[in-house]
Amino acid sequence: MRGLLRRVYLRLPPFPPATSLYYWSRTRPAAAGPNHPIPRRMSTSSTAAAVVAEGSAARRFWIAAASREAAFAAYTPFLVSLAAGALRLDSFRQYIAQDAYFLHAFARAYEMAEECADDDDDKATIVVLRKTILRELNLHASVLQEWGVDPNKEIPPIPATTKYTDFLLATSTGKVDGGKGSDKMVTPFEKTKIAAYTVGAMTPCMRLYAYLGKELAVFLKQDENHPYKKWIETYASSDFENNALQIEELLDKLSVSLTGEELEIIGKLYQQAMRLEVEFFSAQPVDQPVVAPLSRYCGPKDKLLIFCDFDLTCTVVDSSAILAEIAILSHQKASQGGADSSLDRTKSADLRNSWNMLSNQYMEEYEQCIASLLPPEEARSLDYDQLYKGLEVLSQFEKLANSRVVDSGVLRGMNLDDIRKAGERLILQDGCKNFFQKIGKTRENLNLDVHILSYCWCADLIRSAFSSVGCLDGLNIHSNEFAFEGSVSTGHINRQMESPLDKAEKFKSIKSDVGSTGTLLSVYIGDSVGDLLCLLEADIGIIVGSSTTLRRVGKQFGVSFVPLFTGLVEKQRRIEKEESSIFKARSGILYTVSSWSEVQAFILGNDFS
Repeated sequence: MRGLLRRVYLRLPPFPPATSLYYWSRTRPAAAGPNHPIPRRMSTSSTAAAVVAEGSAARRFWIAAASREAAFAAYTPFLVSLAAGALRLDSFRQYIAQDAYFLHAFARAYEMAEECADDDDDKATIVVLRKTILRELNLHASVLQEWGVDPNKEIPPIPATTKYTDFLLATSTGKVDGGKGSDKMVTPFEKTKIAAYTVGAMTPCMRLYAYLGKELAVFLKQDENHPYKKWIETYASSDFENNALQIEELLDKLSVSLTGEELEIIGKLYQQAMRLEVEFFSAQPVDQPVVAPLSRYCGPKDKLLIFCDFDLTCTVVDSSAILAEIAILSHQKASQGGADSSLDRTKSADLRNSWNMLSNQYMEEYEQCIASLLPPEEARSLDYDQLYKGLEVLSQFEKLANSRVVDSGVLRGMNLDDIRKAGERLILQDGCKNFFQKIGKTRENLNLDVHILSYCWCADLIRSAFSSVGCLDGLNIHSNEFAFEGSVSTGHINRQMESPLDKAEKFKSIKSDVGSTGTLLSVYIGDSVGDLLCLLEADIGIIVGSSTTLRRVGKQFGVSFVPLFTGLVEKQRRIEKEESSIFKARSGILYTVSSWSEVQAFILGNDFS
């Protein structure tokens, strides 16, 4: 019942119009959090958010792509190693040799966009941007020599490079969605449209590099002799940010006169360009040990165990709210044929009032319970034993709260089919579905098991939620079960997992039962205080969301919270010096992410891995 405190949804409102059993499954928070589409630090580090007008086409396209592709690019072996200053020189030489092909393609695309642009100011802006690229090309020969690459020696483009440059040049000639080509475009408007398409295909490269430059610049402060300082500073510079803003503003201006359908085409071109950029970074040869993706870090004989919470880690709404609403609406539905409708309404209102009273009582007592288990002084390092004792208090509280719910009879009378339908309509966090779907597609090639550990009262809801998006196969679900008579709930719960201690014991039990000839590596993904013991027991604990209570409790018992990307860069610095696994249980460090795309990028790699 721990979710009652953390979402106002659990204060059930009056029946919505045309009451639906699935009202709650369609409710979604608007606040920032794990499902917010702006990457970690992007909301503060990107000047574009302030300068490019909110609601602009460029801004919308970046937000749509950023939470997924930006994370996938950052977590590639190439960029993690580069950020750590540990990337081997041969890999960087290969990269900058490939970069020359990009610069030539950009210069040609700018030239063709200038020919298609109708407005003199637009032409002037394109000329300025093209001159910037030409200056880079003039400097490229000396840069290549500086990094030990003979500028006269032709290094053929890799397929990922060709794929992007061909796409860009095709777009700049009007070959979009079966389009003709700029030489066949006779009207000024048709040519201007092609200019917009071309700029739309170039803008994401500029914005992504500006974003990555700022992300990686943080690590220069930790290493004054960083070998790739000059490269990082180039893309973290205000000059490059201004170039990115300039092309975004140009895209906005060129988009003003376009139809909705044409803007949709630009959006698709933008996303395609971002994906090709990610594919390019993924394709860079990195012949050295790496921490990301984790599937590559693990050896062929190693076993990877992935554990995950469900409510508000995978979902945007806590399941207890959904189940309570189904119960109340089921009662109303069952009594609609009765003779005394006023009495039926009274009973439904009484049921809702009972639930709200349970919610209010839970919230008040939960805060008191959390306050009572906190030590008076903050621990300097992880004090696991004291944390365990503190969470014993919380465990007793959770069990008592569940007993109250059962005794109230609120959960009586639900139809199993209604529960399953609600599960099918349950909204998962952005990126969560993609993560579990990719596991399903690749698990035969990976030595991994996946376990869901959840307080949810009814495992059928969880099974239905994952089954509806094709993710149930191979998923081990450990949760509570409703008791049914036929297909109708009795109001009782087969209580198997109610507390932080229950989760921790199941976690340890699963680990101990696994037989592996290699190393066993565990990952736990969670969002609340109830996950804290498992997060610490895992070799890698990942926190989705921004629970202040979790951080308050963890910090008081000596837990440190580190952004996942930052933590991985630090691990990459040490990977070749460590003889054993660099990930260890009970280290006292938990890793935070802003989206499920980061989780996927770290564990499985991107869609091109």
